[in-house]
This record gives sequence, C-alpha cells and structure tokens, in this order.
Amino acid sequence: MQKSIYSPDDEQLLMSQLWSPQIKDDPESFVLFAFPWGVKNTPLEKFDGPRKWQRQVLRDITRHLRENKDADVMDALRLAVASGRGIGKSALVSWLILWMLTTRIGSTIVVSANSENQLRSVTWGELTKWSTMIINAHWWEISATKLVPAAWLTELVERDLKKGTRYWAAEGKLWSEENPDSYAGVHNHDGMMVIFDEASGIPDGIWSVAAGFFTENILDRYWFAFSNPRRNTGYFFECFNSKRDFWRGRQIDSRTVEGTDKQIYQQIIDEYGEDSIQARVEVYGEFPSAGDDQFISPTTVEAAFKRERYKDITAPIVIGVDPARGGNDSTVIAVRQGRDLIAIKRYRGEDTMEVVGRVIDAIEEYKPTLTVIDEGGLGYGILDRLNEQRYKVRGVNFGWKSKNPVTWLNKRAELWGAMRDWLKTASIPTDRQLKADLTAPAMKINSSGAIQLEGKKEMKSRGLASPDSADALAVTFAYPVAHRESRLAISNNPRIINGSYAAGGWMGS
Repeated sequence: MQKSIYSPDDEQLLMSQLWSPQIKDDPESFVLFAFPWGVKNTPLEKFDGPRKWQRQVLRDITRHLRENKDADVMDALRLAVASGRGIGKSALVSWLILWMLTTRIGSTIVVSANSENQLRSVTWGELTKWSTMIINAHWWEISATKLVPAAWLTELVERDLKKGTRYWAAEGKLWSEENPDSYAGVHNHDGMMVIFDEASGIPDGIWSVAAGFFTENILDRYWFAFSNPRRNTGYFFECFNSKRDFWRGRQIDSRTVEGTDKQIYQQIIDEYGEDSIQARVEVYGEFPSAGDDQFISPTTVEAAFKRERYKDITAPIVIGVDPARGGNDSTVIAVRQGRDLIAIKRYRGEDTMEVVGRVIDAIEEYKPTLTVIDEGGLGYGILDRLNEQRYKVRGVNFGWKSKNPVTWLNKRAELWGAMRDWLKTASIPTDRQLKADLTAPAMKINSSGAIQLEGKKEMKSRGLASPDSADALAVTFAYPVAHRESRLAISNNPRIINGSYAAGGWMGS
C-alpha cells in the first residue's frame, strides 16, 4: 500500500490543522493556509492570496455554514457568478473542490462545463495545477476527469474512522442534451457539491436533473455556477432574473478585478464599441439585452445610404454572386468597387445556364479583378462552368472554417463581419430590399465566445426571406485583391513580374 510521504507525527499534525474548525469551516482560511502564497520559487511567489471577489465567495460559504449549522431544515447554498473574462473563475473552482474533498471526508463533487473540451482542457487543467501546489497534494490522485484520495488515505479513513470512501471524489461529468436523465447521480450524506463552469452553455434540462442531487437535508450542499453571461435566455440567465429568489447572484466587471490586464478590456471596448454585446459579455459581465442579437443595425445601413459615392477608379472591382436555391429565392449579383456598391442585380426563376449567362454579362460589363461565387447548392455548377470558359472566378463556401475561429464560428460569420466593418464607411444605393437583407439575420455567441449568424432555415421559420442580396455582397470580401495602381505598377515593371513579388501573392490566396 502507498504510504504518506510525511512521518506519522507530521501527517497527524497536518490532518489536525486541516480538520480544525478554524480551517474546516472557513474556506478563505483554508485557501490561505493550504497554498504557498508568497513563497519563493513557487508559482505563487508574487501573490499574497485570493482576489477580493474570490474572497467574497469563500466568505459566502462560511456565512452559509454559520447560519444553517443548527437549523432543522437546512438551505442548500446556490451561488451564480456572471463576469467578464479572465477574473480567475477556474482557480476558484479548483479551491472549492480541494476544500470540499479535504474537509468533508467522503463527500462527492460533480463538475460539468459547457463542452467536453472546456471540462478537460480548462477546468481540469486548472485543477491539476492547484492540486499539485496544495499542502496535502500527496492525499490525491488525479486523472483526466477525476480527483480521488490516495489508496493509503482511504484505507486509513476506513480503518480508523470507520467511514466509507466509495463516493469520496470529484468527477468531471459530461452531459447529453438528448438524454438529460443520464446525468443523474448519487446522493451523499457526507456532502454534495455541483459546479457548472461556463454555465451559460449548459442546457436547461441538465440543470433540472442536477437539482436532484440536493434532496438530502444536510448542511454541506453547494451548487455553484460560473460563466460569462453569453445568452439572455436559459437557466443561467434566469438565476439573475425569474429564479433570483433561489440563487445568490454576483455580476463582476473584469475591470474592477485586481491583477487583470485592463488594456485588453479597453481594446475590446475600442474595437467593438462601449455599448456592444462583446463589451457587455466579455468585459462588463452583463447579459445581452433584447435586440443585441441584430448583427447589422438599421442605422449603419441608413448612414451608408446617405454617403456620396467615392468613385475611386483605382479601387479594384469585385463581383459577388449568390445563386438562388429555388422557391422564392433570387440569384443576386453584387458589384463592389472599393467603398462603393456600384450595382446590385436580382434574377428569379432562372436555371443554371441562364445564371451563368447573367454572370458572364456582368463580368463583360464591369471588368472585375475577381468574381466570387457562393459555391453551396447550385453555385458549384455555375462556378465549374465559368472556370471551363476561363473566366477569373473563385468559389467560397459559407460553411468553411473561418481564419479566426475564436471570433467567428464559420466563414459566413467572418465575411458578414468584414461586410459590417466595411459598411461603417461605405456608400451603397438606397435599396430597401438590401436593407432588409442586411439587417435581418440574428447573431448569437456560442459557449466558446465565437459569433455565428442565424441560418436561412431559421430565418424562414420566423417568416423572414433569405438574405440573398446581403450574401452576394458578403462574398466580395472572401479574398484580398490588389489596388488597381498596385497591379498597374506590377504590369509596368518587368523586374517585379520576374521577381519574388509576382509569386508573393499581391492578389492574395
């Protein structure tokens, strides 16, 4: 049997300290005692203890224990924290787990997250770090999604304390939205803790099942939910609204937390705007408000209507084509030159070859640097035929991975993001159908923070037309194109044509 690394006397002293009421029932004191704060040559050398907001949560537990200790009917502690990014939620989750397992012998902890990757890579990765630093690290054995007591410790507890240890563990538990009942688990009189990390992404059905963990009338019942407030619907949102009588809620602006990089938060505010959904969710710790799901605002489009044409003849011309999928959809051809939308053409009820003819007519009329076609659906056949005829065309698929998957869920969201930025200084003809298409799709931020746009099927389900005109304009941003002056300089300079610049991709890839 594996033994303690300490002498029997030292181990007994450590146990008496960790299990003393001053530490056992005071998580803040436990955290300060159990980790090497300020100790040289440790990861905590430059830190003197938890952050203020973390201390407040730890003190909430102490207060809960004090208020419920002698009660006939004991309340479970339910605490939800909505915050901006980077405030130390995962560190606090690790401390809560280690405090519970250390001081509540035989207790059970269930930890879930919005995704398996978050659970394994982030939550459990952080727990691994803190379980290595803790003063009783030799008590625990950690695997990919479990933290359990060492064999020598369970034998000691079972022999000397006559206490079962079968359920004494912290487990990372995955969930299935299709089968929420599979999430149900044990009831434990020695203590029960459930932790939801990035809780905004956990479906309502899982919350309902998780409530069943707390049916025993015991003192040590804790349910913690931590998340960036990404959605204005769902159970986590309701913890601060319709269910606020059942939850203690804290909302934390990341800029108020000591030790965070304030410059990063200011960059988010400067890039997206102080009233943007990104600033509210990622910085202020506020839920999106109603209407925040509109990706492009009507005021942005109206301002573009009112701008005079730039008429920059040196700017490249790019044609975008969104082929019809059938039904009431239209094939739309958009012609963009720099910051001007110079033409938009719509055709309904035409077959593939007729659309090919329309695209050829536009190419011959406007002489574009590049023509880009949405190759989904019928688009691939149109693209193939134009390639056969040696026209300079390229395809793009909205389902492709974006260049920046942290920000954009897919290529469609990325292209619409580029189009939205362009519209802030662009000039477009007054076209009410175009305006409707630009402002129609809703957006949402997934549990990882990436932006996605409402799909065409979702739009049709709520009575909206397919945004064909906007999609045609969006595909003009799929590939970089050179300014006409740059291309003219290249064509007039044999050295550049024969040298590395010609191969270096002035046209982009």
